[in-house]
Amino acid sequence: MPSNFAAKDKSNPFADYTVENLYAFLADHQLRFMPGTHYEYANLGFGLLGHALALRAGMSYEELVISRICAPLGMDDTRITLSGSMQSRLARGHNSRLEPVANWDIPTLAGAGALRSTANDLFKFLEMALGNRSSPLAPAMAMTLGERHPTERPRVEVGLGWFLSTSYKDEIVWKDGGTGGYATFVGFSMKSHRASILLSNTADYGPNLRLGVHLVNSAYALPKLRRAVPVDPAVLASYAGRYMLAPTFVLTVRAEGGRLFVQATAQPEYEVFAEDDTNFFYRVVDAQITFDRLDNGATPPLTLTLHQNGRDRPGRRLQ
Repeated sequence: MPSNFAAKDKSNPFADYTVENLYAFLADHQLRFMPGTHYEYANLGFGLLGHALALRAGMSYEELVISRICAPLGMDDTRITLSGSMQSRLARGHNSRLEPVANWDIPTLAGAGALRSTANDLFKFLEMALGNRSSPLAPAMAMTLGERHPTERPRVEVGLGWFLSTSYKDEIVWKDGGTGGYATFVGFSMKSHRASILLSNTADYGPNLRLGVHLVNSAYALPKLRRAVPVDPAVLASYAGRYMLAPTFVLTVRAEGGRLFVQATAQPEYEVFAEDDTNFFYRVVDAQITFDRLDNGATPPLTLTLHQNGRDRPGRRLQ
């Protein structure tokens, strides 16, 4: 995310991020890596690309998507601006605690997730992607899979927007995502042509992804069912602090009202849920945290470990 992203309303965090904010960030930003030498997922990258394409086409991002993709494929229920009919059919979003939440507005970084759609529309898109529907978009679709780069995940590459998983003698093309109250997955197998779409109105992103991939190829394991349990608020309070996993990456842990929250450097704060006194899990991403309690919990932990993308990353508590 851009370093000057500071939402005034956390229930609608992108709404007040303006084009002027984006340009101010770009004017002062120094690249940390030479282009093409490093992979990092970036909502900013998708949003900036959408903005640049819209400027080049001389129309809004929504108008561009409708004219180039939705109209040729007959995707009449894929829009940013919702009609009355669409509004009446919009599923209410919920957070990871199953509480209703507001919909997000994403005006400047619209390419990062402003579109709403339906399963029927997305299957039209997948039919084109699989070659089952003739379309002038076919060459562009082939281009999105033609260039690939490794990611931090084993046996997962990134194309132009798509991810590609290459385990179990298969190649699954997929993309997941989420906004406030929603989690999504769309994917298909290049080998079997089996496809799946998951549109959830609860922000539980990690299990949504795992289930979506499993539905495409059952060799991929189902998501683990994690159940939250209550933990003594005094134990939660003992975990509060800052833990450094890398010089530029710190997890800030905060306890409040019998709940535990974690904020990573330059990322929003998210609640984590207890499986027991020391093991916690996110619902917004497939990641878990283990606290190393010393003296049976009599003193605050000196370290924690972040488990994500098949890696165990230890972090030492900062004084």
